[in-house]
Amino acid sequence: MEEFLPEDEPLLNARRRGQEVGAAPIGAAGGAALRFLATLISARTVVEVGSGCGVSGIWLLRGMAKDAVLTSVDVEPEHQRLAKQAYAEAGLGASRTRMITGRALEVLPRLTDGAYDMVFCDALKHEYPEYLTAALRLLRPGGVVAFDNALWHDRVADRSVRDPDTMAIREVHATIREDERLVPLLLPVGDGLLCAVKRD
Repeated sequence: MEEFLPEDEPLLNARRRGQEVGAAPIGAAGGAALRFLATLISARTVVEVGSGCGVSGIWLLRGMAKDAVLTSVDVEPEHQRLAKQAYAEAGLGASRTRMITGRALEVLPRLTDGAYDMVFCDALKHEYPEYLTAALRLLRPGGVVAFDNALWHDRVADRSVRDPDTMAIREVHATIREDERLVPLLLPVGDGLLCAVKRD
C-alpha cells in the first residue's frame, strides 16, 4: 500500500530532512489519501497542524486547486524552514503557502470561522481533541478534517494502554463516531488516517 504511489525526489528529500531533525512526516499512502481528499472536495483553503517538514504540504497542495493556499501551523521554526525548502523544490510558489510559527492552540483561534475546506492534524497527540474542536469551527459545511497516527502504532486498539497520547486519540475516535454533524471514516493507511466530513 505504501508503495502503490511512489514518492518523487522532492517528497523523498523532504521526508529525509524531516527524519534527520526528528520529525515523523505522514507516510506515502497517507499522503496520497490527503491528495485524494483535497482533490475530491476541490479544496482551495486548507489548514495543516504540524508541517511534517513539507511532506504533507506537498501532497495536499498537489491535490488542491492551482491558486489555492495552504496555511501551515508549526511550533518548530526549523520544520517550517525545511517545509519552505521542500515547497520550492517541488515547484510550489511561495504564494501557495501561509506559514505560521506558533503553538496550534494559540494560532487556530485566530483563524476565520467556516473559511476552510480541509483541516489536517499531525502534531501533539494529546492535543488532538482540541484540534478537532477548532477544526469544526474552521470548516465550511462539506469540509473534511483528517488526523494522522489514528492507530498510534497499534496502541489505540490495545485497551491496556492508557498514556495521555493514546487516550486523546481514542477520545477523538469516539467524538467523531458519535457526533451527528460528522460522517466518519478510518482509513488503514500508514499509522491510520481518521477522517470526517462536516455535514451541511
